[in-house]
Amino acid sequence: MASRLARAVSSSVVLRSRAEISSTLCVAGRRRASSSTSKSKRTEQRLSGVIDSVNDRKLPPELRGQRNAVRSETDIINVVEQRIWHSMEEGEFENLPGKGKPLNLSTNPHADPAEDTLYRILSKNGCAPEWVELNKVIRSEISAFRVALKNAWRSKCNGDQSKWAESSENLKKQLRDINDKVFRYNLIVPFGRQMFGLKWEKELSRLEE
Repeated sequence: MASRLARAVSSSVVLRSRAEISSTLCVAGRRRASSSTSKSKRTEQRLSGVIDSVNDRKLPPELRGQRNAVRSETDIINVVEQRIWHSMEEGEFENLPGKGKPLNLSTNPHADPAEDTLYRILSKNGCAPEWVELNKVIRSEISAFRVALKNAWRSKCNGDQSKWAESSENLKKQLRDINDKVFRYNLIVPFGRQMFGLKWEKELSRLEE
C-alpha cells in the first residue's frame, strides 16, 4: 500500500515538473519572439530614418525638412525655376565664358566616349544610329496602321461585317509586327527614349471616342 502511494506521489511530482518546464519554455519562447519582433521594428525604423535622410538631401535647400509637403516633381521644378530667375536678376549669368559664341556640339561630355565617337563617325558619313532609323520606321508604320484601321472601322459602322472581320485579322497581324519592332527598338535605344507598344483594344477605343 505504501509503495503504491509513493509511486502515485512520485508520478504526480513528475507530471507537475513536466508542466512547469513546458510552461517555462513557452514563456521563454514568447519572450524571445517578442524580443526578436522589437529588434526587427527598431532595425526597420533605423533604415527608414536613413532612407528619409538620404531622400531629404536630394531636395533643394529650400525644401529640406519639408519632404512631406512635396507633393510632386512640380514643386521641385518651381523651386529650381525661382532660383534660376533670381540668379538672372542678380546678373549671375552675365560674362560667362563663351558668351555670344556658338556652342561646340561636336562632342557630348555626358555620353559614353565610345558611343560618342561612333555617333560622330556615323554623322560624318551621313548615317544615323540604328535606333534612329528604326524609330522612323515604327512611326511611319503606326501612322499607316491607324489610317487602315480607321477605314476598316468605317466599313464596320456601315454594316459590312465580313469586310471588317477580314481587315481586323490583317490589322492585328500588322500590330504584332509593329510591337516586335518596338521591342527591338527598346533594347537598343539609349535609356529614357523607350516607347510603348500598341494595344488593339486601346486603338479601337480611340476610334469610338
